[in-house]
Amino acid sequence: MILGAVLAGGLSSRFGSDKALAEFDGHTLISLAVDTLSGWSEKVVVVGRETAPAPTLPDWPRSGMGPLGGLAAALRMAQDEGYEAVITCGVDAVALPENLPALLGPAPAYLAQQPVIGIWPVSATAVLEALLHSEESHSMRRFAELAQARRVEIPETIANINTPGDLAALDARDRGGSPVRNAREPG
Repeated sequence: MILGAVLAGGLSSRFGSDKALAEFDGHTLISLAVDTLSGWSEKVVVVGRETAPAPTLPDWPRSGMGPLGGLAAALRMAQDEGYEAVITCGVDAVALPENLPALLGPAPAYLAQQPVIGIWPVSATAVLEALLHSEESHSMRRFAELAQARRVEIPETIANINTPGDLAALDARDRGGSPVRNAREPG
């Protein structure tokens, strides 16, 4: 069983407002991310927010830990509830490849373009907890290295929405007919 986790604890400082609530194709980014992961997992949670279109979890061990705090909370929940792995994305995951789980399997693996998009085995929980309690860099890439995760290169460009301009460019690309998968359409 796979748990889906939208990592949503960021501050959206470059976006200028709550990025999760920005809209693309008539839907909030966070709802699109939840919808995307729901097609690949038995349950989806949103980590790092108090309100969301799915059950929420606080970051672990505390807020302000970046995406690893969200991943740690999801892995701990997955471990407690008998899941084998966690598939993750950020709130701006609106155009992921339809075959993402197959590309990333077996866990652990992550997309080279955006390491927050990955699949992580529950067995990596202790490695992540140790990293978060250490003085080492708390980056997704450092965790991936410690967890011996595969770096997966794909030819598609994955949207990285950090500013309203990035969102506008994605919207323009989508209206231009490029192959952006709308998470609300059946795969």
